Amino acid sequence: MPLLLSVILFVLLAAVTSVVAVRVWLRPKAAVDRITGEAADPQMQVPVHPSLAFRDMVARLGALLPSRSATPQRMEKRLVRAGYRHPRALRVLYGARLISAIVLPLVAVVVVWRLHLATDMQVLAVGAAALAGYIAPGGLVTLKARRRQRRIRRGLPDALDLLVICVESGLGLDQAIMQVAKELETAHPDISLEFALVNLELRAGKRRAEALRNLADRTAVDELRKLVAVLIQADRFGTGIAQSLRTHSDYMRVQARQTAEEKAAKVGVKLVFPIFFCILPTLFVVTVGPMAMRIMREMLPMMNNL
Repeated sequence: MPLLLSVILFVLLAAVTSVVAVRVWLRPKAAVDRITGEAADPQMQVPVHPSLAFRDMVARLGALLPSRSATPQRMEKRLVRAGYRHPRALRVLYGARLISAIVLPLVAVVVVWRLHLATDMQVLAVGAAALAGYIAPGGLVTLKARRRQRRIRRGLPDALDLLVICVESGLGLDQAIMQVAKELETAHPDISLEFALVNLELRAGKRRAEALRNLADRTAVDELRKLVAVLIQADRFGTGIAQSLRTHSDYMRVQARQTAEEKAAKVGVKLVFPIFFCILPTLFVVTVGPMAMRIMREMLPMMNNL
């Protein structure tokens, strides 16, 4: 009897959960209307995903924080370079900074209370946790921006080679940029997205030089800035874009080879400290250790007997 009641209760709960999920989350009628192109009911309330609700709450908290006039522009550029282009990304960042600056000190209070540290150490730990919580979101954005710049720098040679091929095959520069964005969508999505944004700006009516400058400002990659400068100069002075791209491609290839040789030459200097602190002590233990143990066992008693 108890087993039967448990099965019935489980079936009822599963049925109720399924009905609620279908009606509240899935909304098959709304999905069908969206696919068929029919107009949705404006009175229908679309459910908000919990992650989006949390993001909105963080954004509202970030809007309460005061900020200087120059700080938002710098942070917005950093967010764009990290790949965050949502209009409320800056508010979300400020909200995350506020939440982490509150949560981490609370965690630090619990930890130092459990460890029974001295009063000055407790104050220092809580202050360090508050400072780390305030700095951590900005540091994470900076780290992501650097990783994205590294990925763009890694995919730029392939993009440049494809750009040279497209231009030499007879396409214009705008069509070549669009084609490169399509071809690199899987291999290098970051640089593909940047080229797609350039194409959208050109379609919107911006001048080619302005769209290319925006590309250099968004990414802040030195190699891409040089490529933009070459394209702008070739467009301004009327020189052949294919020849300019071919020359710049050879220049970048030589520069990459020189950079690799420079890094290889620095390896010996960088290995000094690991060798000195990690490898040499091990060698001393292996080579000198047995002899030192033998001296302690045999020579020292002989010297004491003398």
